[in-house]
Amino acid sequence: MEKCLLLGNGGREAVLAEYISKGYSLYSVLPYENPSIIDAINESNGKYIIGSPFDKKLVEDFIRKENIQTCVVSSDNLLQEGLIDLAKSLGLKVFGPTSKGAKLEWSKTYALDIVKKIKPEMVIKNFCITNENELEDAMKYYENDEFVVKPEGLTGGKGVKVGGIHFKGKNEGYEYAKSCLLDSGKVIVQQKIEGSEFTVMALTDGRNIVVTPITFDYPYRYENDKGPGTGGMGCMSFKDGLLPFLNQSDVDECADLIKKTIQYVNKDSIEFTGVIYGGFFKCKDGIKFIEFNARFGDPEAINVLNALQTPFTEVMKHITNGDLSTNNCKFLNKYTFTVYIVSKEYAVSKSSNPCIFTLDKNKITDAGLKLYFANSKQIEQNKYTSVSTSRLFAIEATGEDLENLRKKVYDVIEQAVDTKLDYRKDIGNIYVH
Repeated sequence: MEKCLLLGNGGREAVLAEYISKGYSLYSVLPYENPSIIDAINESNGKYIIGSPFDKKLVEDFIRKENIQTCVVSSDNLLQEGLIDLAKSLGLKVFGPTSKGAKLEWSKTYALDIVKKIKPEMVIKNFCITNENELEDAMKYYENDEFVVKPEGLTGGKGVKVGGIHFKGKNEGYEYAKSCLLDSGKVIVQQKIEGSEFTVMALTDGRNIVVTPITFDYPYRYENDKGPGTGGMGCMSFKDGLLPFLNQSDVDECADLIKKTIQYVNKDSIEFTGVIYGGFFKCKDGIKFIEFNARFGDPEAINVLNALQTPFTEVMKHITNGDLSTNNCKFLNKYTFTVYIVSKEYAVSKSSNPCIFTLDKNKITDAGLKLYFANSKQIEQNKYTSVSTSRLFAIEATGEDLENLRKKVYDVIEQAVDTKLDYRKDIGNIYVH
């Protein structure tokens, strides 16, 4: 069986591991023993080593020693650091963009410049700022805190701050923007707008794209979209592939931007394959662009891969062969529903003390649901510990009726999950800002 190296260790990689292991022997370099990924490796007769996936010498030696043929990377930091570049240089088939291709995500100003050229009508009024004088001039445009501050680089979904939600008043927003400017030399100040936020994710072989079911994410820490931004507290998709406030023409408009962006990035050489997704707002005056990500979202990957009808390993091969199409990448006509479980301190405290918790895996699987570990490792039977301050694990359901899925997930959380942990209890509601 062909060998595939998966780099990364979150919930996104846990679901990737599950589906890659159905057609490949799975290999990985893991910073800790993620139970979901290790199970998939063992089931596929693969192998893992404990170490940093950022250590290029370690990764290269592992690839050479094990004679690995394919590499999948869907972690923003690993993509920026060029792990796909390394795999390509060793002759591997790859799923994921090079560092140059991933610049769509790690440089927000670069992505904005491309969208301004392709579809300027989709760009929200913004200021790309490189010094304090420009920042002060931008602040003159605003009366109060009706703006959004976006750091230039990667922030794990936690760096963008919205006026009136994450900062109060013009001066507080100015100070945050100034701190971002000092960190990286660039910051974006963008007009705050009203609309329905959504993401459009597409698989790509570098030329063709296939749009996945549209997902609705819950980026804020608490119910009713309150509190700080997070990596995502939950996600859902609908059986028709759309959302209640979207029509097909909205998605087609976003897909057109995505396809033209891929063509622009790959105009000289294929720098981008794998997954691209764009964040958008549907507003009264049309669809507006927020940002690009150069990989699967987390938890969106959990929903999308569970909605795939075509085996993911076949889709991977069509991507590496350059012949991806809607004929060889099909999705189920079903709902998907995911809830992330976190510590109570997640995103609101910088406490680095490990969170030790219990979890009854059997109750989750017996209910017909799926469990994906993220930043957790097993201590003993039904006992786990966090390995960072990030999200712990996700529970997912796929089926014909959204309310039934929602009830099943929340019921099993009450029965199987340690009461010291936390989660949003309103996943499934649609919020418009």
